[in-house]
Amino acid sequence: MISRIDHVSIAVKDQEKAAHFFQDILGAVAGTCAADPVTRYFWQLFSLGDLSRLEIISPTGEGSFLDGFLKSREAGVHHITLQTPDIKKAMAHLEAHGVPFFGYNEYPGGVWTEIFIHPRHAFGVLIQIAQFESDDWLSDQVKFPAGTRWQVEKTQTGATLTFAHPGGGKVALELDHKALQQLTTALENALA
Repeated sequence: MISRIDHVSIAVKDQEKAAHFFQDILGAVAGTCAADPVTRYFWQLFSLGDLSRLEIISPTGEGSFLDGFLKSREAGVHHITLQTPDIKKAMAHLEAHGVPFFGYNEYPGGVWTEIFIHPRHAFGVLIQIAQFESDDWLSDQVKFPAGTRWQVEKTQTGATLTFAHPGGGKVALELDHKALQQLTTALENALA
């Protein structure tokens, strides 16, 4: 039902201050961002390392859905987003187990479909379950071009093998000469 945790979302009053902290101090790479005029908020994804992601959300005006959450705090963890390969199956699974959900929304073009589980039904955490293609939301800096699944880069001590990750982005492995030889042998055995 769930493929993985895609990101943790932090609600903040000051988007620029939060972006500065995560990008300039912690080295996060900014990804896709947008403002939603209906619910009056701005969101931006950030990649940290190979596979970790964070979303920063902030109100863009009075009447934002974040007003209540940020009323008594400057910032805080707002929700956790879990990726599913099939939102309809996830909904049926939750219904079969008596777990209520709300907020079904399918964005135009089918790029993102979501539901939410209220914190009272998820041990105090707002959970967003969404169906989407992970690479659609990431910076080109942290993903391969379409169709590229791996690359090898020679280093002084061996090589760096980088692979496209099914959860979006890429993951790199540093291998020394001995490990490369073992991998080569294992690959040759797999092809035999």
